[in-house]
Amino acid sequence: MVERAPSASWVRLAVDGAPAIAFLAVLLITHDFALATWFVVGGSVLALAVGLIVERRLAPLPAFSGGLALVFGGASLFLHRADILQMKMTIVDGILGAVLFGGLVLKKNPLKAILGGAFDLPDSAWRVLAIRYGLFWWACAIANEVVRRTQTAETWGVFRIVIMVAAVVFALAQTPYLMKYNRSGLPGDIPEPPESGI
Repeated sequence: MVERAPSASWVRLAVDGAPAIAFLAVLLITHDFALATWFVVGGSVLALAVGLIVERRLAPLPAFSGGLALVFGGASLFLHRADILQMKMTIVDGILGAVLFGGLVLKKNPLKAILGGAFDLPDSAWRVLAIRYGLFWWACAIANEVVRRTQTAETWGVFRIVIMVAAVVFALAQTPYLMKYNRSGLPGDIPEPPESGI
């Protein structure tokens, strides 16, 4: 496993959040959704590159989310449809939640497969974490769908920043549980927020 500097996770969080912050700033200044979307696409490329440089690897969740930001942002620009970018969170978080719950039904745990190298937890603790993350992802997907259908693009941009903060708080809130059941006694890394960036 590649060793990371203690600040690597925070560098990644800051860079992953940059596309959403740039998007909101450009949107509030210009009210041009297409122009703001270009900042999402460019920022996502930068976030993936910095993540690779800082950690010498692409962490699964940020790579997945950043890659899809490129896909959805590119499709939004190509088809001239703002709603395609706005639907990204609904689709991605909905699928991630479904994968977690589907895995539990099949007696598999995708969260353990992704984070098992950082923590040595009993299967019962992994199950609880999978349920928590699955519910959080679904709550984010539902909230995104409500906001994008009922609010302005600017309000949606602010909502994305709020969700980023909520994701970090959610991840940090799991720390006591992780430390309680981590049998290796090592601190490990706090799991990446469910949805960072745009």
